[in-house]
Amino acid sequence: MSDHELAARLATQAGQLLLAVRDELAEASEAERKAAGDKRSHDLLTDALARERPGDAVLSEEGADDPARLRAQRVWIVDPLDGTREFAELGRDDWAVHVALWVSGDLAAGAVALPAQGVTLATPTVAAPAPHHGPPRLVVSRTRPPALALAVRDALDATLVPMGSAGAKVAAVVQGRADVYVHAGGQYEWDSAAPVAVARAAGLHTSRIDGSALSYNRPDPLLPDLVVCRPEYAQAVLAAIG
Repeated sequence: MSDHELAARLATQAGQLLLAVRDELAEASEAERKAAGDKRSHDLLTDALARERPGDAVLSEEGADDPARLRAQRVWIVDPLDGTREFAELGRDDWAVHVALWVSGDLAAGAVALPAQGVTLATPTVAAPAPHHGPPRLVVSRTRPPALALAVRDALDATLVPMGSAGAKVAAVVQGRADVYVHAGGQYEWDSAAPVAVARAAGLHTSRIDGSALSYNRPDPLLPDLVVCRPEYAQAVLAAIG
């Protein structure tokens, strides 16, 4: 099984497990659903990677960071449950599972599962989004859109599309349901690695907000800002931010 196939399979399986957890704990508190979802998805992914790719390192949001990954040539970067708030709110579908592989300096494979939507977007076969006619659609946090996103909205005369997790936001651009995603104010490598791998495979622009390249498997996994957009908007988006 190729790395691409493994990423897609594991993201999908973790997503199916999370749907089962949601059903199982439908009467529990949101805090209980969040904790169970994070732990059980993390356990599934790390156990499977230990079995399928025993020589690879793993960086997971829910696991202890092992500095050995900095000497590894292959590192899986996973977010077992991206959007725990949305997952815990029964009926919401804007949460995700991220599975990415970094190899010798760059992202090599990735998958974003949207379990409640029944969709997994994965390298290398993800399609480019269909053309969009009309004002650009800017996907933002449903609870706290950052000021720079509002600056981009004003510069592009864009419409705002509120949404939950980072993976769901990037997926919306990949799927052609939005055109631009801009984030600043705190993310980690596991928040963006798989979405960025998928977005790149779909031909989208990906960068830091200053236009520099996104870099992964660094000593500090903090990676606080991100731009993902259709290529035709990249120059205007970065100019509005700058």
